[in-house]
Amino acid sequence: MHASRAPKRSGVEVRKAAAAFAQPIRGQGALQLLTSFGPFIAACAAMYLVYPISVFLTLALALPTGALLVRVFIVQHDCGHGSFFPSARANTLVGRACSLLTLTPFANWARQHTLHHGNWSNLDRREGADLYSACLTVREYLALSRWRRLLHRLPRHPLVAHLLLPPVVFLVVYRVPFDTPRHWVRERRSVHLTNAAVATLFATLALAIGWREVLTIHVSIMVVASILGVWLFSLQHRFETARWTRRAEWDPVEASMEASSWFGLPRALRWLTGNIGFHHVHHLNTRVPNYRLGAAHEAVQALWPIKPLSLRGGMCAPWLTLWDEAAGRLVGFREAARSAG
Repeated sequence: MHASRAPKRSGVEVRKAAAAFAQPIRGQGALQLLTSFGPFIAACAAMYLVYPISVFLTLALALPTGALLVRVFIVQHDCGHGSFFPSARANTLVGRACSLLTLTPFANWARQHTLHHGNWSNLDRREGADLYSACLTVREYLALSRWRRLLHRLPRHPLVAHLLLPPVVFLVVYRVPFDTPRHWVRERRSVHLTNAAVATLFATLALAIGWREVLTIHVSIMVVASILGVWLFSLQHRFETARWTRRAEWDPVEASMEASSWFGLPRALRWLTGNIGFHHVHHLNTRVPNYRLGAAHEAVQALWPIKPLSLRGGMCAPWLTLWDEAAGRLVGFREAARSAG
């Protein structure tokens, strides 16, 4: 269960409560920068030191190192929203620096992510949405031919969508400005410049240390980080009580509070994931920096109480792939097939 049926205040009050925390704090941002880049770089160094002893131990260390890269990605994410530092220039510079490690072109991804925030859970605005941020309705799915249903289901199977595709997206797809209009020269150029900077960085490491070490270590880190990151993104938006609506009924506050999750995590995992589990508050106001989301959540929770999504609920997220308009909830392909009977 995610949403509480406790009395709720008006959307205006809830927005004001979140807006009170929508100012970045330079000192906190600088500290988080150190506690994000520092542990990640130290973990990478540990992998390089262990590599001559055991490749298997090196690959095992990719698990915590990949998780630390997720925290670096959250810094880039906030910079893309202009919420990490008070200075727009600082956000851009830090976001670009993060992109060298996350392999995610800063400007291109930030634009795509902004579209996600504007369209989330709106059944009439799904054009251009990615595999993880849109779904067909049960009626639309059942209207497809058998062959087209198979083509729709295959990339959305949990093993494909959450294990095989994430590394491909981060390692391959993000190397090209695949959805950037040709006349947006600046954004297209930024993708190519990111690629050039990444190639220079890793070529330098390969010359200094060895290409096998660099390839083994950083590809394994990206595989882990991409899988964890995509799963987090999925459970932030797919859970049993998520609410999707048509444009006439769509409201940004309700979409934030009832179609984005609060993923209840222990303190250590909140730190590791940059508080992104308070995703409903993030959707409520993208200008709240991640290091203030916890405090903003407390203020919002007093006005619009919701229940946290459990780990068990999060594990179910990959299976929720279609919106059942009759039942008013997300369902899986098998349940949709049974309802068609």
